[in-house]
Amino acid sequence: MFFGKKKSEHKSYDKESKKPVIKASICNGEQVAGFQDIHTGAFEEVMLIKDNSDLAEFMDMYGIEEKPEKIY
Repeated sequence: MFFGKKKSEHKSYDKESKKPVIKASICNGEQVAGFQDIHTGAFEEVMLIKDNSDLAEFMDMYGIEEKPEKIY
């Protein structure tokens, strides 16, 4: 069997109405990557961010070039 890092599949999101953000908890520091609706402010969770490699995977998965803004 082959074990190793799984290739991330490229996904897309609506760039007109959503922006990539990192939602961080001020209590315990937990971070979740996802998308915030520009018009309503609603947050759509995508994945838990434990370290920089998780953040890099999220950015690669959606083709994001700039580091997402942090919201609390």
